[in-house]
Amino acid sequence: MKYLFLRRLCQFLIIGLFLGGIFVGNLSSSVLFSTIPLSDPFAALQIALASLSIDITLLTGALLVLGFYAMLGRVFCAWVCPVNLITDFTAWLRAKLGVQSRFLNLNKNLRFALLALFLLLSFLLAMPAFEAVSFVGIIQRGILFGGVSWLFVAFVILCIDIWGAPHATCSHICPLGAFYALVGKWALLKVRYNRDKCTKCMRCVQICPEKQVLWMVGKQSEQVGAGECLRCARCIDVCNDDALNFNLLTLGEKK
Repeated sequence: MKYLFLRRLCQFLIIGLFLGGIFVGNLSSSVLFSTIPLSDPFAALQIALASLSIDITLLTGALLVLGFYAMLGRVFCAWVCPVNLITDFTAWLRAKLGVQSRFLNLNKNLRFALLALFLLLSFLLAMPAFEAVSFVGIIQRGILFGGVSWLFVAFVILCIDIWGAPHATCSHICPLGAFYALVGKWALLKVRYNRDKCTKCMRCVQICPEKQVLWMVGKQSEQVGAGECLRCARCIDVCNDDALNFNLLTLGEKK
């Protein structure tokens, strides 16, 4: 489980950097080394729609972060977001408890509808709508500064993901994840599947939180082109056939 270890190391390192003052602010807007502005581009877009203006510092920070995720894909959700710590735990707990039922029948496109809705509300209400209710922000602030409200939010997420639907929060509901799925569609970092090495055990599909992105498994050698792929490397970790690996594309490679 090499990549699982690396993901956890990255997540806790980022928390440590905030606690140590290397990052000042939060995941929506922060300053690195008291010099480099970093802004969540989704938050920046909400603010721009709400204020009908563009702050240069905010724009600079948003473009830096956008460029990073445009190259690497939706890695924020698996390698940075603190909510992933909770949803990974609920996925493990759901498997341990043997929970098969699901009380929610959520469409994968719900998150994209919520993305559009929050952008519209930001414009209509003249305020960054998702930032006002963001469970990502609540969880991060709770981890960094304490309090009890984040524990309630974490418990709600746990209940939704265990008894509502597997991976419901990140794969069906979160508009921030939907935003980075759109950004990551043309990212250079991809997961590559080699059918010639595959024994069709399907362990990769079983463990993937976005199963639809692995449509090619057992069918044809192909790269995972869907933006919904988290680059979490769960599929790579469980593949004993070496049929799945990360691949950094060149700009001229055919997709």
